[in-house]
Amino acid sequence: MPTQILMPALSPTMTEGKLAKWLKKEGDKVKSGDIIAEIETDKATMEFEAVDEGVIGKILVTEGTESVAVNSPIAVLIGEGEDASAVAAPKAPAAKAAAAPAATPVAASTPFTPPKLAEAKTGDRIFVSPLAKRMASQAGVDLGAVKGSGPNGRIVKADVEKAMAGGVVRPAAKAPALPSGPVPDFGQPFTAVPNSSIRKIIARRLLEAKQTVPHFYLTVDCNIDELLSLRTKLNARSGADYKLSVNDFIIKAVAMALRKVPAANATWTDEAIRRYDNVDISVAVATPDGLITPIIRQADKKGLAAISNEMKDLATRAKYKKLKPEEFQGGGFSISNLGMYGIREFSAIINPPQSCILAVGKGEQRPIVKNGAIAIANMMTCNLSVDHRSVDGAVGAEFMQAFQSIIEEPLTILL
Repeated sequence: MPTQILMPALSPTMTEGKLAKWLKKEGDKVKSGDIIAEIETDKATMEFEAVDEGVIGKILVTEGTESVAVNSPIAVLIGEGEDASAVAAPKAPAAKAAAAPAATPVAASTPFTPPKLAEAKTGDRIFVSPLAKRMASQAGVDLGAVKGSGPNGRIVKADVEKAMAGGVVRPAAKAPALPSGPVPDFGQPFTAVPNSSIRKIIARRLLEAKQTVPHFYLTVDCNIDELLSLRTKLNARSGADYKLSVNDFIIKAVAMALRKVPAANATWTDEAIRRYDNVDISVAVATPDGLITPIIRQADKKGLAAISNEMKDLATRAKYKKLKPEEFQGGGFSISNLGMYGIREFSAIINPPQSCILAVGKGEQRPIVKNGAIAIANMMTCNLSVDHRSVDGAVGAEFMQAFQSIIEEPLTILL
């Protein structure tokens, strides 16, 4: 019996994606676990695995098609021996074809496969087999409303199929529409650079964040003379297998400050403010397709050398779209550093659902008043953007005070 292959939701925030490439063609046999296509999400190009066995009877969405909605049919799978010509394929949803061929091929990353779990539910946590979870994601099934029939109540494939038949489906979230309309060119020559799926999604999220999150801003000037001196000494150590940057110190200082002021490590929801147990720091990295924020997990528990080496690895793989989903999804606090571009100070847009993002400017020599006299010091301006719903002004100020203290007394990082 023909089975629809649906556009998968490969990240929690994905509502549409680009079908970058088909790895199987009509008439090819596939089995569960085979990689059949590459899907470009908002942050990465990822491999899409087949769930069922059969033959690709008809491809409904051609490769290169953008803005394909999650859970819409992209192909039809038929059983062996069935006639593909007799398949009455459903009409594929309208989707915009790519305006131009992709200029640069990108490497696909392997999607995260959750570990097998023996129990069904503990508190708000849902335990489900990898196959059942993938099927539920593709079909929009709300796993919170599914009763598991596996060992210890674990949700398995049959439970998801039953839920699909019973209509336990979660409506797909709609991304906010961008203002549209004709833009006059006034007769000026220009080159049109087609917007990638990633660019469009970043634009929607930035617009939504700026329109719906009540930002407020706090600024401090940090004296980094001692930090630069300590960095020079540590990098000059014989046999060192690291090369510390100022940003590595900033990541560690933010993590330590969040431990001192945990109320700043938070997310707003209508029901409650979530304060995170772990200190996971997202760090903005520029790529040809836009910003991505790989995460240093539990940064407060890692040394400078470990943070430095991990950050270099994440940044390199981010530029080639080789990050795994769990390496850029999540995080409780963001850092955006434009100091290397000569930017003295700026205000960053919060990255929902996080409540804070720290914008870091360049370190430069400035005149300051020290002990009643004018002196020259290396100063760095840092601006914190805060969601006022979840982090009060006093909490934001306490965080910045703790951060500044650590940056200006960097030996405390080594304690």
